[in-house]
Amino acid sequence: MLQLQNVSKTFQSDKLETIALMDIDLHIEKGEFVSIMGPSGCGKSTLLSILGLLDQPSQGQIRIDNQIIESYKDKHIAAMRNEKIGFIFQSFHLISDLKVIDNVELPLLYRSISAKKRRELALAALEKVGLSARTHHYPNQLSGGQQQRVAIARAIIGQPDVLLADEPTGNLDSHMGNEIMELLESLHKEQQTTIVMVTHDEEMAKRTGRTIRVFDGQLVQ
Repeated sequence: MLQLQNVSKTFQSDKLETIALMDIDLHIEKGEFVSIMGPSGCGKSTLLSILGLLDQPSQGQIRIDNQIIESYKDKHIAAMRNEKIGFIFQSFHLISDLKVIDNVELPLLYRSISAKKRRELALAALEKVGLSARTHHYPNQLSGGQQQRVAIARAIIGQPDVLLADEPTGNLDSHMGNEIMELLESLHKEQQTTIVMVTHDEEMAKRTGRTIRVFDGQLVQ
């Protein structure tokens, strides 16, 4: 499903070169639930951004669905990211002046889908995350856990093959974090969604099928 071969990422400024990732070889099978762990600043989020085609490696090759990603300026890549990959972030990234249902619909605005169909899909996604009664609320009227559920509904509305989650429970207390984890487990089990999750929480990582550890920009055993 996702494959990185000899991937490195270097950030360059006028006076400093920072190596974020170095010679990463990684293969994630379709339907896997994988966690990525490592200390702060080790390259976890950079790795997730490259897997999600949000960032371009300095060298190496990326394959998604056995398709080599070559041009990062191609509109095809933007379409692939929109259709195949759903993103969940630690900070929710909801638009405060949009209602819940409008936040969830956002990814579909970039597809040729009617307003009626977008609304139907948004309602279905909100039902999956248990927020059917909150469709016309605004983000600031919701708890942190509810806001993250909205973010997950937005991530899954387009029925992506892959969910990439960057510390999805990081801003939540243990109870709400457990609810979000149960929701991710349910999506993985019922829809065979491939999930890659960055986390600092060993207990959350233990609930995934495999843990990848990163240290100083490299994969470690």
